[in-house]
Amino acid sequence: MEEKQFNLHDIVEMKKQHPCGTNAWKIIRMGADIRIKCEGCGHSVMIPRREFAKKMKKVLQHAAEQ
Repeated sequence: MEEKQFNLHDIVEMKKQHPCGTNAWKIIRMGADIRIKCEGCGHSVMIPRREFAKKMKKVLQHAAEQ
């Protein structure tokens, strides 16, 4: 399985949709845990890096492109 590349401030799509109706999340903190912020309602969640890698579908927009 290929390793998905993601960096700080990238916009990513998760496998499950957020209850507010959007599927886009911005990575706002990286370390052993990753904090992501919902682009729809602004709610933020911190999850372990390994779990994040499993639940992430793809990078929608890289930070360098913004």
